[in-house]
Formats: sequence, structure tokens, C-alpha cells
Amino acid sequence: MTENDQKQLGKTLWAVADQLRGTMDADDFRDYMLSFLFLRYLSDNYEAAAKKELGSDYPDPHAIGNAGRTPLSVWYAENPADVVAFEQQMRRKAHYVIKPKYVWGHIVHLAKTEDDTLLDTLQGGFKYIEEESFQSHFQGLFSEINLGSDKLGRNYHDRNAKLCAIISEIARGMALFSTDSDTLGDAYEYLIGQFAAGSGKKAGEFYTPQQISSILSAIVTLDSQEPKTGPRRSLASVFDFACGSGSLLLNVRHRMTEAGGSIGRIYGQESNITTYNLARMNMLLHGVKDTEFEIWHGDTLKNDWDWLRETNPAKKPKFDAVVANPPFSYRWESKDEASQDPRFKNHGVAPKSAADFAFLLHGLHYLKDDGVMAIILPHGVLFRGGKEADIRTKLLTDGHIDTIIGLPANLFYSTGIPVCILVLKKCKKPDDVLFINAAEHFVKGKRQNQLTDEHIQRIVGTYQNRDEHERYSRRVAMKEIVENDYNLNISRYVSTAEAEQAIDLTAVHADLEAIETTIDEAKKRHNAFLVELGLAPLP
Repeated sequence: MTENDQKQLGKTLWAVADQLRGTMDADDFRDYMLSFLFLRYLSDNYEAAAKKELGSDYPDPHAIGNAGRTPLSVWYAENPADVVAFEQQMRRKAHYVIKPKYVWGHIVHLAKTEDDTLLDTLQGGFKYIEEESFQSHFQGLFSEINLGSDKLGRNYHDRNAKLCAIISEIARGMALFSTDSDTLGDAYEYLIGQFAAGSGKKAGEFYTPQQISSILSAIVTLDSQEPKTGPRRSLASVFDFACGSGSLLLNVRHRMTEAGGSIGRIYGQESNITTYNLARMNMLLHGVKDTEFEIWHGDTLKNDWDWLRETNPAKKPKFDAVVANPPFSYRWESKDEASQDPRFKNHGVAPKSAADFAFLLHGLHYLKDDGVMAIILPHGVLFRGGKEADIRTKLLTDGHIDTIIGLPANLFYSTGIPVCILVLKKCKKPDDVLFINAAEHFVKGKRQNQLTDEHIQRIVGTYQNRDEHERYSRRVAMKEIVENDYNLNISRYVSTAEAEQAIDLTAVHADLEAIETTIDEAKKRHNAFLVELGLAPLP
């Protein structure tokens, strides 16, 4: 499928969503729509693996008829004694199992025939996927999908009818395209982006725009100590402690594999239950096996993930790459004991009014000595005083801040303010800080401003080669930063203002004399005409 077809599939599914949600909030309908797309992916992938496993024993779908029987349901009925062994083999090969009555093809048949059992079958299927399909239990994966909601209908019959209409229309839209797992993953990402655009300020909770995600993923997949040498060959682990729907982590994975490298395990943490479920679905839908990622539902600032609180230094988790787009200037309740928290005690505790540095220090704490971290933060962290000034000074003194990138305003759905990317390392080689001021390099859009591929490549290339360009980037020695009282306001070091053109006073004086001479000559000619006419000349 071409890239254009992939976008068209996303647009078709979005049109279906817009048509069918009726009076339901976009956020509510999002959960239904994405869950059905997820079920379609799991079914397609599973049936393809089953066909490969069974070979010639896989029933011919064209010979089955129109009774809603899928090839798997036929095989199960004809080979009951072999089902257990088959499912064991599928768990090894595909990493999960779905019973025939729960696969998408059967669900669509129930919807198109307006079968009264559709709602119950869906509920049973969701529960089965959560508790039995995978080796790892995905408890609560569909917890936000309330099939008994009054938003679907007042009674069982109305809700069942509404689901029949929704699923039939989704199936019709998808039937126009030849879909594979990559395409469905792209469509899922497209829909998340569209729902984010419609959610306004709420979108910041679960979605980092792809253009910004591309910058962060490009930075952390370059060699951490020598970016000029190009992409790393492998990343053993990558961590996003405010992972939202997981798109940033997936972008890192995609960039690594696209460059011919390998990535080990993916880790994420998310406090919002709905977004946490989106992230888990997103991972699976993009072909990340359940053994290759772990997403934790919990509060990052409270550090309530037991695994991260390991006190044995030999067992303490550390990551090759850390990426994050945490909520900006989030108000938090830091307790008295926070000053002794291993994450904060060497640098200080962020103020209650803004947890930006608390998030940053959390990520830095779990970064490997040769790792790299890229985090999106509001500009205030660069110059605000008080406790934040102390933390900033300590980070600079210890040599942890490698690069600061200023981005244009209005790139996010959730805020119009300009933001910056901080690149941090525990062991960085340059003894200066690279400032990139890309604030004026964008394409103006109707809702959000956009970064083109050229804009992104220039930012990444400037970071990679540590280039200096007038009114765009500059390497600033620590001596100058100290003289500025550790203030990192980007415009102090890289101003985008164009210098006023120098004025050549000698040339201007000569021009004025020439003008005066011209005026005098014109006046003499004019007075001569006046005299001929008997009129008084000009003085």
C-alpha cells in the first residue's frame, strides 16, 4: 500500500468516526474506534500466522459459504482434539491466541446481520484478550470501553444496534483498502492525531506531534558521545516516563530499525488510565511483542513503579535513551522527604508551582552514563529563579546540559506557547553548550504551525555536527554562561534579530549635496520663466 493510500485509509476511518459518533464526545468515541481497529489488527495478524502454521490444512475461505464461519472456526470444529496443541504452538509463534468467535471477521458478520449477540460477544472477546490471549496479562486493556453505556443506547437492544452500525461502517470503510499490519498501525496513529486535534488542551496528555517526536527520536538514536559518527547500531533500552499513547517510543523504535539497527526493550510510564491503555494497544498494533515492552500505569513524580525504586546499585534500572514530553509547569505536591529522594537530593527539589525540573531529574537519574536524554519543556526552565535556578546551575556545573533547542510557537494541540528541547548527558565531551534557535523556522498552519522535513533535518544536523550558523546556532562556553548568572534564555546567546544596515555617512552627504545642486538649478530655470511672464521670482 502506498503512503497516499495509508493516509486515505486514515481519512476514511476518521470520516466514519465523525459520521457515527453522533452526540457522543470525541474522546469517548475514540476509545471505541481505536479498540475496534486494534481488534481488527490482532485478528488479521493471528489468522495470517494460523494460515502459515496449518498450511494446506487451513480451510479455504471461499469454500466456507456465507454463514459467518471463518476458516479458524471451521478448523476448530473439525479438529477439536488438536486445538490445545495448536494454541500452544501459536503462543510460541504469534505470542498470543484469539478464539474463532472473537476474531474480527466473525464480529463483522454479527454486525452486518444485526445479530442480538454482538454486544455479549464483544464483551467476552475483550475479556478474553485481557486475561487469556497473551502470556503477559493485559488486565484492564479495554477498561474505558463501556459497552453498557447509555451513550450507546438506553437498553441492550439499542446499544447492540448502535454497535452493529458502527462496526459495519468501519468494516465497509476498511474493505476499500488492502490492509496489512503496518498500514493499520499508521491508520491508528493518524486517528490518534485527529482525535488529539479535536481534543484541544486535553491532547497534550496523550500525543506528541510527529514532527517534534521525529526530532527527539533522531537525537537519541545518534551515537551519544560522538553524534557525528551517525546512528547507534543498537539501543538496549529506551524509556519514556510520560509516554502518553506511546507514539514517541514507537518513533524511536522505527528510526532504529529504519537505520538498520536494533532495539531491545521499550519501557513507558503513564498516569492516565485511558492513555495507558492506548499506549499498550499502540505497541501491540505496531508489531511490538508483549515480551518486548512494558508500560506501567502510575505516577512518575511519586515514583510508584517498584522496579524503579531498586536500592541495589547493581540492579538499578538504567536506560540507553530517555525521551519525554511531560505536562508543562505541572503543579505537584512535593513532600518533605523529597529532598532525600535519590532523584533529587544532589540537585534540589523543583517548586510546587512547576514540576518541570522534577520530571527532568527523574529521567536523568535513570540514564546510563553513556546514554542521552531529550525532553520537551517550557522556556521558563531556562531562566526562572529560586529553586529552579539552583537546579539549573547544578546541572550546568556538572556538565549535564549538552544542547538547548528553541522551537516555534503553536506546534502543540494543547498549548500555543513556544517550547524547547533539552538534550542531557551524564558524560558529555564538549565543554560548551550548543544553542539552536529555530523559533522562526516553520510553516504557518490554520490550527498549528508546522515543521517541514527540511526544518527537522536542519535542527538534527546542527545538533549532530555541532555547527554554528549566524542567527541560528552557537556553541557557548561555560565562562559566558557563568557571566550571565547561569541564565539560559536562548535569545541571550543566539538572537534572530537582523543587524541594522551600516550607513555610509560620506555617501549620504554626497547624495544630499547632489540633491541640493539639482534643486538650485531647477529653481533658476523656474525663476527665468517667471521673469519672462512678468511675475515675481521665487526668493
